[in-house]
Amino acid sequence: MLLQRPDVLAVFLAAVVMFGTNPARAADAASNASGPIGMNVADFTLDNCYGKSVSLSHFDDRQAIAIVFLGTECPLAKLYGPRLTDIQRRYADRGVQVIGINSNTQDSMTELAAYVHRHAIGFPMLKDPGNVVADALGATRTPEVFLIDRERTVRYHGRIDDQYGVGYSREREAEPELTRAIDQLLAGQPISEPSTEPVGCHIGRVKPIEATGEVTYAKHIAPIFNAHCVSCHRDGEIAPFTLNSYDDVLGWEDTILEVIADNRMPPWSANPAHGTFANDPRLSERERELIETWVDNGMPEGDARDLPTPPVFVAGWQIGRPDEVITMRDQAFRVPAEGIVDYQRFVVDPGWDEDKYIVAAEARPDKRSVVHHILVYVIPEGERRQDVRQVVAGYAPGSPPMQLKDGVALHVKAGSKLLFEMHYTPNGTEQEDLSYLGVKFTAKPNVRKLLRGRLAINTKFEIPAGEADHVVSATYHARTEENLISMSPHMHLRGKSFRYVAHFPDNTTKVLLDVPNYDFNWQLKYVLAEPLRIPRDTRIECTAVFDNSESNLTNPDPTQPVRWGDQSFEEMMIGFMDTVPINDEF
Repeated sequence: MLLQRPDVLAVFLAAVVMFGTNPARAADAASNASGPIGMNVADFTLDNCYGKSVSLSHFDDRQAIAIVFLGTECPLAKLYGPRLTDIQRRYADRGVQVIGINSNTQDSMTELAAYVHRHAIGFPMLKDPGNVVADALGATRTPEVFLIDRERTVRYHGRIDDQYGVGYSREREAEPELTRAIDQLLAGQPISEPSTEPVGCHIGRVKPIEATGEVTYAKHIAPIFNAHCVSCHRDGEIAPFTLNSYDDVLGWEDTILEVIADNRMPPWSANPAHGTFANDPRLSERERELIETWVDNGMPEGDARDLPTPPVFVAGWQIGRPDEVITMRDQAFRVPAEGIVDYQRFVVDPGWDEDKYIVAAEARPDKRSVVHHILVYVIPEGERRQDVRQVVAGYAPGSPPMQLKDGVALHVKAGSKLLFEMHYTPNGTEQEDLSYLGVKFTAKPNVRKLLRGRLAINTKFEIPAGEADHVVSATYHARTEENLISMSPHMHLRGKSFRYVAHFPDNTTKVLLDVPNYDFNWQLKYVLAEPLRIPRDTRIECTAVFDNSESNLTNPDPTQPVRWGDQSFEEMMIGFMDTVPINDEF
């Protein structure tokens, strides 16, 4: 079958319409080879999300028009929708108009209207069927801006600002690249920075490729997505779009290829040269090749009879019905539509007047679309701060809950309180979250061993301003013989790399975990495929490298030294470990 899309000639003719009758200039526009600055945009007409035709010429009285390509499910397009509405509101009296264009083949008119309502969009949102306007302008991303003057000449092209990028948010005031260009244009001044690099999702184009070949969605691709992606890429989860069906995938193929090639998805940071982990989600080389081949061949759907059985996800508690459910606070926390939300910490007294032996614990987000991760710590009786060695439960997208067996339990002493540490990521719509914890207990006579939280921790460091490779180390000394179960490196926004190395009593060494590219966005626990026996007097040395330079895009302020602190604009250096003793304790 031939996927619907204007052929190359139609794209070229559209470029001719928009940029005049000069064939060479039209070809440049269609390929975006020479860049859009200085190009003249002729009139076009598209329907808005309510089916009403809107032409560029309707805004001939405006001093400047920002044409912005947006998608309904792209995370950055969700975040920047409200920000563009604010720009429209602030600049309307000065003769500026924002026009949104959706060229994604995967976004229907209904979805476009829902995007407008959900994010309270205050400017026209137009649908570009067949991505003709996007092809003519050479647009590739959402969001991507083309700022034109009264003569419809492109004067600025690129980002809205530099607050958000793929996988990161800058914790400082954004560089207002679009509004600065608008101000300079209205003042009759040259644009100081006419071009910036647009960052975001690929526009989902329909491609002139006949779908052929033996690699099909039904037989080869659906099983891969089911195994590695759908746990997060489904309705209600934090991932930005669903991958449950063939129709869900169409239009996202270029973005999928990009995140796979960049090793951004599935999220996993461990160096494969060291250690084997039970929760390793990475694609095999064969799976990568199948996806690339399938896209190159036009994405044939295949025979529906070849489709695998869809994965079944537990709608309720993965640990089964808990013995007790504890909410993070009395009332929901408001998560704003955009911006940076620093760590939120809520202390809860569960009223435990006797020692508890926990065999299962599950932290559950109320609003999964904005909850990045949850950590629930124990605050011992009489203490003001949490014991970072005692984590009752943790949640990250796709992560399993804690379930202990074979007589192993987590011991929490009577009178302890719980600290919910919440990390939220705004998604363009204001939300209210009231996350909670479920626990299952056992009686003390059923316990043979206690799960122990171990730490290699350093709180006495200072990272100099501008330093790109500052090393901080810490060591854990094993006082008893134990089995190492898992490792969880923890740093904040300046974290660059992290490594665990065991120094055994026989003078041999072993790299247990190497994370060469630490990512604050993914607080991962690395669960060993088989427990590792740690003899008494073993030293586990953790080495962290921090980047406090300008080259670190997430750095809040490279001009300041950084020390230990709870908030993400400060830093931490912790090598978390879970261990179980070799010998019975009860």
